Parts: sequence; structure tokens; C-alpha cells
Amino acid sequence: MAKNAKSSVDKIVKKVNKEFEKTSTQIESLINDAMSHFDSLQHQVQDPVRKLLKEVDELREREMRRITDEFERRLDEFNELQSSILERLGVASKEDIRKAEKESKKQLKQKPAASTPAKKSTTKAAEPKKAVAKKPAVKKAAAPKVKKPADRNDLTLIKGIGPATAKKMKDAGITSIDQIANPSPDDQEKLKAFSSIKGFDQLTAEAKKIN
Repeated sequence: MAKNAKSSVDKIVKKVNKEFEKTSTQIESLINDAMSHFDSLQHQVQDPVRKLLKEVDELREREMRRITDEFERRLDEFNELQSSILERLGVASKEDIRKAEKESKKQLKQKPAASTPAKKSTTKAAEPKKAVAKKPAVKKAAAPKVKKPADRNDLTLIKGIGPATAKKMKDAGITSIDQIANPSPDDQEKLKAFSSIKGFDQLTAEAKKIN
């Protein structure tokens, strides 16, 4: 009985191992297929992008060459026109004009194609402008500012009195800064009604500071 049981167990183990190897082989095959599809998809995406980037670079190079050629042609036309005008006016000799043209072309080669066109070349024979001496400007003395006297009826000029408090004081009969700076006995009685405001003890001193 023991031998038969052992034989059955061995058969089961072998069967399980066989199934496990079969399953592992299937999983490995699926992984390989997935990786192959992924590589194919990656190539399908990358190839058009590379092609597009290459076309963009080629287009940019063509445009840069076209712009450079057009700029050089325009500059040659400008130099020819400038030479013709200067010869007719007798401002510069042919030799000076040729030197100016060579200098402008030299500056063009030194600068990148996308840079701004070279400035108009000046000729050596051009007549220099005469410097005109400017008269020194005479500064006018500023008139001294006259300080306006403070409005004696504006109680808000006193530190510690706001618009609301000023209105209440006027309603109570305190209508002038002088009534707070030098209060009469009657004014002192009126001011007692405002003893609760902040800085009340300093109101008289602050009112005397206002000129």
C-alpha cells in the first residue's frame, strides 16, 4: 500500500510540474509577443517624428539661405543706388564708394544671417558738420513758496480729531481751532463732553502747534 501511495504522489508531482512548465512557457511567450508589439509600436511613432523633425530642419535651412541671399541682393542694390547718387552729387569719388561697399559687405559677413541689416556706410569725403556752440542755459531762480495759513475752522487739522468728532464739536459750539488752543471757561465746559476721546488731554497742545 505504501509503495502504491508513493507512486501516486510521484505521478501527481510530475503532472503538476509539467503543467507548471507549460504555463510558464505560455506566459513567457505572451510577454515576448507583448514586447515585440511594443517595439513595433515605438518604431511606428518614432519614425514619423524623426522624419518631421528632419523636414523642419531642412525647411529652416532653406529659408535661412533664401533670406540671406535676398538680404545680400537688396544690399547690393542699395550700394549701387548709393554709389550712383553720390557720384551724381559729386560728394565722394569712385574709390571712396568702392571702399564703402566693401566695408558694408565685410560687416554683413561678420554678422549672422538673422541679424538686422547693416547701417548705411558713411564716406570719408563727406563734409563734417560744424559744431555749434550752445549757450549755457540760465536757470531761473524759483520763487519762494508762500505757506498758506491754516483754516482755523477746520478742526480735523488737530491731531486726534477726526471728521465725525469735528462735526460733533461744531454742533456743540466749538467751531474754531482757537477755542481749543485757548478755550474760554464756556468753551472748557463744552469740551468736557469730549473727554472720553483718545488723546483729549493733548488737544490743547496740538491745537497750539497749528499756525
